[in-house]
Amino acid sequence: MKLFGKKKIGNVKQAILVRNDLNIGKGKIATQVAHASLEAYKKADKDIIKKWEEGGSKKIVLKVNSLNELLEFKKKADQLKIPLALINDAGLTQLKESTTTCLGLGPDDEDKIDKLIKDLKLL
Repeated sequence: MKLFGKKKIGNVKQAILVRNDLNIGKGKIATQVAHASLEAYKKADKDIIKKWEEGGSKKIVLKVNSLNELLEFKKKADQLKIPLALINDAGLTQLKESTTTCLGLGPDDEDKIDKLIKDLKLL
């Protein structure tokens, strides 16, 4: 564990949760995941970002079954103070405007994120 400033930071990762109930193509999913990753990244602590980048920018993409499930994870992540980004599509191609597609979590402490996502399956 390295000491950055006054914060002890262990392993760091990012998780992206994608709705599996939307009928969208692989390219659209990739785009939405990229949005979630970047937007959550912008909200993370600078020391954690530095550690994450130095460690190879570890991330994982997982699936949830519904909007309600995604919003439950957002609520829990808020309680854990994990930086996050809820992504809503612009509606220009495959989805209606403002369709919520995914949730970016972190980068943040890996143990904290793993505690939240431990029961989810890979996309």
